[in-house]
Amino acid sequence: MRGPGAGRRFAHTEAVMDILILAVVLIALVAVGAVSGLVVSSRKKKQLPPPAPPSTPTITAPPAEPQVGEDAATTAEEQRRTIEEVGLPEAEAAAPEAPVAEAEAPAAPAIEVPEPTAGRLVRLRARLARSQNSLGKGLLTLLSREHLDEDTWEEIEETLLVADVGVVPTQELVDRLRERVRVLGTRTPAELRTLLKEELVALVGADLDRSVKTESGADTPGVVMVVGVNGVGKTTTTGKLARVLVADGRSVVLGAADTFRAAAADQLQTWGERVGARTVRGPEGGDPASIAFDAVKEGIAEGADVVLIDTAGRLHTKTGLMDELGKVKRVVEKHGPLDEVLLVLDATTGQNGLTQARVFAEVVDITGIVLTKLDGTAKGGIVVAVQRELGVPVKLIGLGEGPDDLAPFEPQAFVDALIGD
Repeated sequence: MRGPGAGRRFAHTEAVMDILILAVVLIALVAVGAVSGLVVSSRKKKQLPPPAPPSTPTITAPPAEPQVGEDAATTAEEQRRTIEEVGLPEAEAAAPEAPVAEAEAPAAPAIEVPEPTAGRLVRLRARLARSQNSLGKGLLTLLSREHLDEDTWEEIEETLLVADVGVVPTQELVDRLRERVRVLGTRTPAELRTLLKEELVALVGADLDRSVKTESGADTPGVVMVVGVNGVGKTTTTGKLARVLVADGRSVVLGAADTFRAAAADQLQTWGERVGARTVRGPEGGDPASIAFDAVKEGIAEGADVVLIDTAGRLHTKTGLMDELGKVKRVVEKHGPLDEVLLVLDATTGQNGLTQARVFAEVVDITGIVLTKLDGTAKGGIVVAVQRELGVPVKLIGLGEGPDDLAPFEPQAFVDALIGD
């Protein structure tokens, strides 16, 4: 049997054990709570988005443009929020990226306004005078001699021949000058200048019709065919003539019938685009007559005033050049009459160009002449010689490389440039 002391010790031991068990339970509960908190915290951390990178983010989509009636301006408060939330510098936030524009087609070339043709030769007079000054000065110097003997008159003839006036026109001019000087008696410089101008104007032919025929007289466009050998500036002249016509208020269609010279059609089309004239063209090496026919057809369909047809100066086929030009002429005339055939000659070739003129005139009935490069080494007398050879007038002259350096030929202005004031 246990005594009273033993019972008390046992009771005390049980109490201590109960306290220890309670402490263990409390510690376990605290531990479980701590573990649960760590798990929840870990899960929450996994659900959070990753932190933003330190560098400035790239905006991939610009803000949409405001619709009609909406306020297009971003308020200061919205800008502030953008800066705080995204982290952009203020300068970038204030100027958002513009939307990328779609690729646009290249703009059409601006249409040029050609220089008016009225008085154009007068404006180009100084340029002509510089190249032809030796002729006028030489004649005036010879005529101003105190005694006009036979040797002097022979020198005058030689001066005119060197200037490509031609043998027959030179003899006619010298004969008239000799007669008038004899009748005049006294010969002051002013009188001699006036006398020489009058005779040269008469020799050039002031009464000839030099207008370019561009009206058909029917409900169809006027048709002008431009012919000449390669190298005389034929395609360039056709383009410049288009500018002359546009400057005079005419609408123009160009026919690129020179299909055998590389880039001739491109060159003509460029001239046309500059003044708003359409160019009808075909494949390289194609049939020139077919393109000329189509050009006139298009001109009729569009109601154009004039159709200009640039022709080949040589061919790479066995067909002769003249046969091909004759074919072009016949095909074009199926639409109506051919109003003008302009022969382009390089004035610097002088008398050699007359051989070309004769051959062309036999095939296509030349109605007018265009003299190019008259401002270079050309002799002004070629104007007289070629008119006499073909029996047709010089209607246009080229006095430079500029787009508006093609001028209607005016005899009085031409002679004034030769002789001076």
